Amino acid sequence: MDFSKLVPFSLWICFFLTSCGEVSEKKEEPKPVDIVQAAPKQLPSTRKEITLSFAPVVKKVAPSVVNIYATQHATATLSDSPFMADPFFKQFFEKFYGDEDATREHNALGSGVIVNQEGLVLTNYHVIKGADEIRVALADKREFTAKLIAIDKKTDLVLLQIEGQGDFPFLTISPQEDLEVGDLVLAIGNPFGVGQTVTSGIVSALARSQKGISDYRMFIQTDAAINPGNSGGPLVTTDGRLVGINTAIFSTSGGYMGIGFATPTVLAMPLMESVNRGGKIVRSWIGLEVESLTTEAAHALGLERSYGVLVKNVYPKGPADKAGIKVGDFITALDGHEIEDDASFDYQVAIAPLDQKVDVTLLRKGEETRIPVLLTEPMGRKNSEALLIEGKNPLQGVKIQTLSPALALDLGFDSMKQGVVITEVAKASSALQIGFQAGDIIASINKQKVKTQEEVADLLQRQVPFWTLILQRGDKVMTLQMKVQ
Repeated sequence: MDFSKLVPFSLWICFFLTSCGEVSEKKEEPKPVDIVQAAPKQLPSTRKEITLSFAPVVKKVAPSVVNIYATQHATATLSDSPFMADPFFKQFFEKFYGDEDATREHNALGSGVIVNQEGLVLTNYHVIKGADEIRVALADKREFTAKLIAIDKKTDLVLLQIEGQGDFPFLTISPQEDLEVGDLVLAIGNPFGVGQTVTSGIVSALARSQKGISDYRMFIQTDAAINPGNSGGPLVTTDGRLVGINTAIFSTSGGYMGIGFATPTVLAMPLMESVNRGGKIVRSWIGLEVESLTTEAAHALGLERSYGVLVKNVYPKGPADKAGIKVGDFITALDGHEIEDDASFDYQVAIAPLDQKVDVTLLRKGEETRIPVLLTEPMGRKNSEALLIEGKNPLQGVKIQTLSPALALDLGFDSMKQGVVITEVAKASSALQIGFQAGDIIASINKQKVKTQEEVADLLQRQVPFWTLILQRGDKVMTLQMKVQ
């Protein structure tokens, strides 16, 4: 059947009614069109009203958002290239790239937000990494140089200080405890260098884990458009509260794909407090090593779903050890916040107030109990000066130090790591020729485990026919065997 030749059903009805004389010829007068005048914009006073327009919020927030220009002056070195031995290629490189020792500029672009009246700027570490010069441009077109005040690589956040006097507009860091999935949020920054831009979206997920972005892998996920240049800019609620710093995107093309991640600003509080601590960043520490619960383990414990964490290790004389938490305990909540996995456990400990007690809810032998734990800063070791190794032994020329939780964190290790670490290897030393590196952890010498630098020094003074050392380098375990010469 050719459907193109069919007459619409409505025309058949019209034809039938007309032929039967049932259609009235009376025509209705057209109704006048109501013209509605736009109401003047005003700052919304309720959550419901604020969804009508973002303009009042943007006017309130935008002056505190800055563009950051980071410049790195690097010396181009071509002498190591095998092509430089050939006169033709040497002439080619010098023609197109200039002198091999010429200084080149690398510019990076990002965003930031002013967080106090004196001009402290919060932004991402990767925005200014390696920069020799940092400039900050405000929304009112003023430009200032800025200096680096504090770095927190664990959260990929830094603090900059604007070098200029003035009453700077700023946003106060707000905890995101009342933030919910589905809430409207705004991302403000300078994507692709086009100028200050505002995008809107919703909170897609909370406490999203993205391993590799930072040590504390808990993020606010949003579908507000975030692109290169937005990094370091603020994520704000529709009532103008600063709840996140735009940090990363999930993308297969390098551009926006609807999945962006912001670092919760509550993680920036220790960084802010470091200004009064001489740049030292201190977070709460509990002294536990935990692991997420598998589905099989959850069923074995009689749980309907997998949540919480199992205690694998307790640091001797640490906060948890003093409170009575033991290996094998199953932790379900911290201060009433349910623990989903090891990442959420680390996050809840990190944002807990320093030198205050938290209630740890756990299951032990099938019974639920609550244990108050006083969180402290990571333990240091008194008189922990690095020890220089001398004499005829494989470690001649290295400096070693006993690992404490505080030192381990400073070196980028897990705070539960114990042992003796190499902190420095002298040039032209036998240790350097053997291949020892700073950061190597000495596990044992001649089959004897070592935990302190004094134990290492004592073992190295013994007369032995050969040396066997076991080291840990990153995720690798290495065994070195050498004869005494």
